Amino acid sequence: MYEYLSNNCTCTHILGAFVLLWILVWFYRDNLEITKVSEKHVFVTGCDSGFGHLLCKRLDKRGFHVLAGCLTEKGADDLKRATGPFLKTCILDVTSKASIQKALEWTKKEVGDKGLWGLVNNAGRSLPMGPSEWMKIEDFESTLKVNMTGVIEMTMNFFPLVKKARGRVVNVASVLGRVAANGGGYCISKFAVESFSDCLRRDIQNFGVNVCIIEPGFFKTQVTSLDPIERELHRLWNQLTPEVKESYGDKYLDKYIKIQRLIMNTICDSDLSKVTRCMEHALLAVHPRTRYSAGWDAKLLWIPLSYMPACVVDIALKLVLPKPAKSV
Repeated sequence: MYEYLSNNCTCTHILGAFVLLWILVWFYRDNLEITKVSEKHVFVTGCDSGFGHLLCKRLDKRGFHVLAGCLTEKGADDLKRATGPFLKTCILDVTSKASIQKALEWTKKEVGDKGLWGLVNNAGRSLPMGPSEWMKIEDFESTLKVNMTGVIEMTMNFFPLVKKARGRVVNVASVLGRVAANGGGYCISKFAVESFSDCLRRDIQNFGVNVCIIEPGFFKTQVTSLDPIERELHRLWNQLTPEVKESYGDKYLDKYIKIQRLIMNTICDSDLSKVTRCMEHALLAVHPRTRYSAGWDAKLLWIPLSYMPACVVDIALKLVLPKPAKSV
């Protein structure tokens, strides 16, 4: 009996030492950073505001040559005023093939023979969001053009430059690419970004290019601004037929908006650096991670929820969302 306990204790110690060693090695590898940052170029989309704007400023301070794609002249001017001479901007609409091609030709001239170290597909839109039945096909398409097709087109056009530098593709998905919590094109597009990124990573793993996925939780940006969300919900409601409105009930819209306000005011984090730090690590680490979960709601709520059985998620959302007047 004593010999059995002694052997069991020894095995436990060996296992504990192995786990501790594994953790120490992981942390060591995770903190290794690349060198010669000042010789590397990074292209970022969606830099007018939010994550993209902040990321460009942080990469500029790190010494990267930042190529920032902005949708508007104002966004480009604001960014240039806040950064140094190594940051350059171009006007980019990721829904336009011509705009992407123009940005690509400009980038080729900027990077020369070095190639492009990083492509950060950050540009995105969230609206319209709401019950799926309220949407028209155009409502889905307007979001998918930016969040899904835009990401794919940017990646496929810029990939030869990234491949030349043996660099990184960093795609911004969302926790709503793990848990489909509402209707509209947003969740669909973010699930697509997750899938596209996984396929791309596996296809090119022998070429020394890393593909990283950023999965932010809820943060206070233009994407989660309440006024546009409420305007879009009113627009969607107003385009419904009388029969559909009757099935939901006159008070459903107000209840739905109140829940959106509660969620955004309760969960949304104002510290955008939690997301940009993940993006920086994906670009700077010798061994970048495959996925980065940004925000406490992502780590403690959405990601664990994504591993739950579908029925658990269904029940949770049913308890949160208002009940239609003519529900079964």
